[in-house]
Amino acid sequence: MSGVRRALLSVSDKTGIAELARGLAALGVELVSTGGTARTLIEAGLVVREVAELTGFPEMLDGRVKTLHPAIHGGLLARRGHPEHMRQLALHGIEPIDLVAVNLYPFEQTAARSRASFDEIVENIDIGGPAMIRAAAKNHAGVAVLVDPAQYAPVRDELQLRGGELSPETRRRLAQEAFRRTAQYDAAIAAWLRAPVAPRAPAAEAAPLFLPLLRLEAERVLALRYGENPHQQAALYRPLGAPLGVGAARQLHGHDLSYNNLLDLSAALGLLLEFDEPAAVVIKHTNPCGAAVGPDVVTAFERARASDPVSIYGGIVGVNAPVDLPLLPALGGILLEILFAPAFTPAALEELRRTKKKMRVIEVPCDRRGWPPRPTELRSVLGALLVQEADLADLDPSACKVVSRREPTAAEWQGLRFGAGEPGGGIGV
Repeated sequence: MSGVRRALLSVSDKTGIAELARGLAALGVELVSTGGTARTLIEAGLVVREVAELTGFPEMLDGRVKTLHPAIHGGLLARRGHPEHMRQLALHGIEPIDLVAVNLYPFEQTAARSRASFDEIVENIDIGGPAMIRAAAKNHAGVAVLVDPAQYAPVRDELQLRGGELSPETRRRLAQEAFRRTAQYDAAIAAWLRAPVAPRAPAAEAAPLFLPLLRLEAERVLALRYGENPHQQAALYRPLGAPLGVGAARQLHGHDLSYNNLLDLSAALGLLLEFDEPAAVVIKHTNPCGAAVGPDVVTAFERARASDPVSIYGGIVGVNAPVDLPLLPALGGILLEILFAPAFTPAALEELRRTKKKMRVIEVPCDRRGWPPRPTELRSVLGALLVQEADLADLDPSACKVVSRREPTAAEWQGLRFGAGEPGGGIGV
């Protein structure tokens, strides 16, 4: 068992930190803190020791350097049962730190904001926080590390119950959660850095599309009732970084989404991303039973519905322009699982909520211009992953070889282009 005598609290998200600090102080734990966290605790009436007092240095470089110091990391990394480690701490006047509460700069939230500047995003890449988390987690035999406000109350309760000590099992579990968080954080930064920026000089070498090591980090955003069949459990995960495709979808109305709904949504969205002009698609069991373009989405949908007016029942419909009231009469009398579009006007959404009680209404970007130049798609097979370049490019007539005796007409080229957009590249001319 390891007693907590000194705690370092340095958090971006101040949720629950005063309550945690108050519980620690009641157990006689010395509180050490930085900047804004220290001010929050002092305002809460707590006695706090500033990190600068331990290090002998003020915060530097606009806060980029404040905890990166042997007085901090020595106190975190020294092995409590190692006499030589403890001798060296005493020699240099370094005091052990037994508990760390750190949550990181909000990089993911900042990077996801469309108007966040490059410099703003970079300044939300935390350096000292992950370093402290990793140091404490490595030395979890003697140090507890908290990275989420949800952990505060259980840890505080265990400390009170055990007289200021935490069990080895608790410290090991906290360490596992800490390393998971830093891995997640680093993955989000790497994903952002990999996104396209200003065009490179022609001489610059393009980054390889398929890296030797593929690391995936995703957050669970939806627990599903069941999977493809009722006896299978399932969940939806969204990759960290800028979400695209189904990961960017937002449900506005209707019943909970199912595993099969999301498969159909993915198939429909992949087809719809092929088109720049107004388009509508109808999907049933991941296969298109209607797809059309037109001068507007109402016409496009009417044409798509006419392709197979029977199979549309129980299917899902997607259009690539905002849904307004004129589209809704065309949906009348049809049972649909999902209607998705890049946006819905307030009047259309209100009418759908009134007339389509069960139908799921989904808002999702339907423009491939928001995607990176060479997006990839993944598919799982038993025990492995398949990765390929996504097929979102329009048909380039100049890349086609005409083998007939005459050149295709403009209408035939248009038909070829439309047919080439079907999943699997089928040609419908």
